[in-house]
Amino acid sequence: MSWWQDMVCYEVYPRAFADSDGDGTGDLAGLTARLEHIRDLGADAVWCTPFYPSPLADGGYDISDYTGVAPDLGTDADAGRLTGRAHELGLKLIVDLVPNHTSDRHPWFLDALAAGPGSAEREMYLFRAGRGAAGELPPNDWQSAFGGPAWTRVADGEWYCHLHAPEQPDLNWRAPKVRDAFMNVLRYWLDRGVDGFRVDVAHALFKAEGLPDAGPGQHTDPLRNHLMPYYDQEELHPLYREWRALLDTHPAPPGAVAPHDRVMVAESAVFDPARLGRYIRPDEMHQAFNFAFLEAAWDPAELRRVIDDSFGVPGAAVTWLLSSHDAVRPVTRYGSTARARAAALLMLALPGSAYLYQGEELGLPQAEVPVDRILDPLWERSGRTERGRDGARVPLPWSGARAPYGFTTAEAGATWLPQPEGWAGLTVAAQETDPGSTLALYRAALRLRRAHPAPDPAAAPVWLSEPGAPVLAFRRGELACVVNLGAEPVRTPGRPLLSSGPLDGDALPPDTAVWFLAPPSSRTAHGDTDDDARY
Repeated sequence: MSWWQDMVCYEVYPRAFADSDGDGTGDLAGLTARLEHIRDLGADAVWCTPFYPSPLADGGYDISDYTGVAPDLGTDADAGRLTGRAHELGLKLIVDLVPNHTSDRHPWFLDALAAGPGSAEREMYLFRAGRGAAGELPPNDWQSAFGGPAWTRVADGEWYCHLHAPEQPDLNWRAPKVRDAFMNVLRYWLDRGVDGFRVDVAHALFKAEGLPDAGPGQHTDPLRNHLMPYYDQEELHPLYREWRALLDTHPAPPGAVAPHDRVMVAESAVFDPARLGRYIRPDEMHQAFNFAFLEAAWDPAELRRVIDDSFGVPGAAVTWLLSSHDAVRPVTRYGSTARARAAALLMLALPGSAYLYQGEELGLPQAEVPVDRILDPLWERSGRTERGRDGARVPLPWSGARAPYGFTTAEAGATWLPQPEGWAGLTVAAQETDPGSTLALYRAALRLRRAHPAPDPAAAPVWLSEPGAPVLAFRRGELACVVNLGAEPVRTPGRPLLSSGPLDGDALPPDTAVWFLAPPSSRTAHGDTDDDARY
C-alpha cells in the first residue's frame, strides 16, 4: 500500500496560518515554525496552497510566477526550509499547481497583449474575435464562476476567456508551449523535494473544441455546475498520463525521505462518480477530491448514497474532505459544533485518505468579514450578493484572550483578514488543556485511526445499519463507527473507543458519533453480522 492511499493531509492557507515577521500576514517561516502542531495532530502530509508571486486578485490563485515565492510570504530559501523541516518531522509536502489560468500580470499574458492578434504569444491563451457587427459581443455565452461573462475585451478588440476573474486569463492547453512550460514547472518543484501536487481546476484545462455556446441550461442541472457544458474533455487524460509518468520516474533529490512516490490530487468538480473515476485511473491522478461528500446535507440517506457511490472505481482509494479554503466551515454549514464533530468521526472512519483544513481541528465557525475588508472577487462580481470565501480564510487563533490571538505581533486590525471577537476559547492554547475540546477529539481520532487502519483503503465499508435508518453505522476492519443523524437517542454498541460528544448512559444522543471495535462476528464476512451490531 502506498503512503498516500490512507493518509491524512492537512491543508494550509499560508497567509492565514502563522505570521513570523509581524506584518500581519502569515508566511512560510511562520508555517515552518508551527509544523509541530500539524505533526502532533497526527497528519501525514501538508498541502500548502499557492505561495507564488501574485497580485492577489483571487487570494493567490492568480499567479504571476510559477517557480517563485511571493515576497510577503518569504524567499526561495524559506520554501526550502519548509520542505526540509516537514521531512524532518515525517511530513510529506504537497504544493498547488494552478494550470488553468495565470495572472493577467504574468509575463506570458503581458507579451500576448503586446504582440497583438494572430501572434504566437496570443496562442498561449484563448483570444477570440467577438460577435456582433463590430465584434462588440463576447464570443459565446459562457459565464464566469465568479459571476458575469467569462470574456473580457482588450484594446485591440479581441476578447480573452477567463472562467474565473478577469485577472485570471485561461491558458490554451492545445498550445505546445503551454504543455512544455508546465512540465518544466513540475520538474522544478520535484527537484526542490516536494512530494506531490494538488491540481487546481483539473477538469477545465481543455475547453470544448470550437468554444460552443453553453445554452440556457448551464446553471440548472444540480449535477452540472457552471463549467459542465465545456469542461471534462477527453484531452485531459493523455495530459495527466504524461504528468503521472513524470512523477513516477523523476529522480528523487539528494537527501529525500523515502518512500519517494509522489502524489497528484485533482480538484475536479465532476459529480458523476463514473466520470470522476476517469481521473484516478492507475496511470493518471492518484486522487480526486470527493466534493459530493463535502456538499452532502446532514441527512442519513444522502450521506449513505454518496458514500456508496464514492467506491465506484475498483482499486482506487476515496479522498474525503469536509472543508477547504473554498468551502463554508462545517460548524456553520451543518448548523452546530456537535454535528461538525460527529461528521469528523464519520469521515475519519471511512476507508481512504482524508484532507483537513486548518482550523477544522479547532471547531472554528465561518467568520463574518466586514464588508470593507472583503477580498474575495465573488463579492464584486456577484453584485455584492455573495460574500465569498473570506470567512474560511481568516487567521488562525493560536493563543490569548483577544485578536490577533497569537497569530502575529502586529495589531489586531493589521492582520491580513480580521479575526472575530469571542475566539479565546477556540485557540490552540486553550484547547490543548481541555480533554473535551475539538482539538483533543481530532488528535484522539487520528491516533486511533492509525492504530486501527483499514485493511484495504480502497474497499467500501461494511454497513451495519439498514437503508432508511436515521443512523449510519459501518465498519472498516476492526474499527466501526455509529453516527446518530436522527431526532431521538439510539443505543450505543457497547463501550466506545471515542465519542464526538457526551453520551447519556448507554444512549447515543442525536448529532453524535462513536467509534468502537466491531464484534468479532461482524468481521467474518460482508453482511454477516450479529443482531447486536445492527441498526
